[in-house]
Amino acid sequence: MKFSVLTLFPEMFEPIKKSIIGKATEKNIIEINLINIRDFSEDKHKKVDDTPYGGGAGMVIMPDVVYRAYLSIPDRENAKVIYLTPQGTTFNQSKAEELSKNNNHIILLCGHYEGIDQRVINKIVDEEISIGDYVLTGGELPAMVVIDTLSRYIDGVLNKESIQEETFSNGLLEYPQYTRPETFLNEKVPDVLLSGHHENIKKWREDQSLTITKQKRPDLLKKT
Repeated sequence: MKFSVLTLFPEMFEPIKKSIIGKATEKNIIEINLINIRDFSEDKHKKVDDTPYGGGAGMVIMPDVVYRAYLSIPDRENAKVIYLTPQGTTFNQSKAEELSKNNNHIILLCGHYEGIDQRVINKIVDEEISIGDYVLTGGELPAMVVIDTLSRYIDGVLNKESIQEETFSNGLLEYPQYTRPETFLNEKVPDVLLSGHHENIKKWREDQSLTITKQKRPDLLKKT
């Protein structure tokens, strides 16, 4: 899968080039291309924003600069363009799975300041997505969340068992995990996990998932 990111701050994406996502890019399983919107400003000072028509606080990113940056992306006609904005549909695991299965190229548009001129949003954006009901200073962190979450569904990034058993995969929260040492601060690993009895372990994990979901996210049970 290919991700093209339209951003004013490409340097913010350094962390996502590490760990699992970094290994996937090294193996060419996923591709992350960062396009600096500022590079497409025709102003000698590389200005990309201006005051909003009608007045108001802050600055608005100009449409022509964004559009030129968009036109620089190869194969953009076959890509899905997502604008990261608090006004968008709330991002969740099912949306991530849907996007990962139905798209080979995703363009992520990151806003900043008071936002982006609506005219270019109308022209190029296919879908608006929010990662939660709060406001951030820009779309870069949401874009990284989307890339990280979608990448987990791409063959070769993770093993399939990890995806099938993780939180939200079955509508419930994940069961507790344990590793060595067997005893830590006088607390032992549950005996069932040491038993080697796979059916009992599976049943224990299912029960734990249900119990934890009831305690922490009872709202999830209402959806099932």
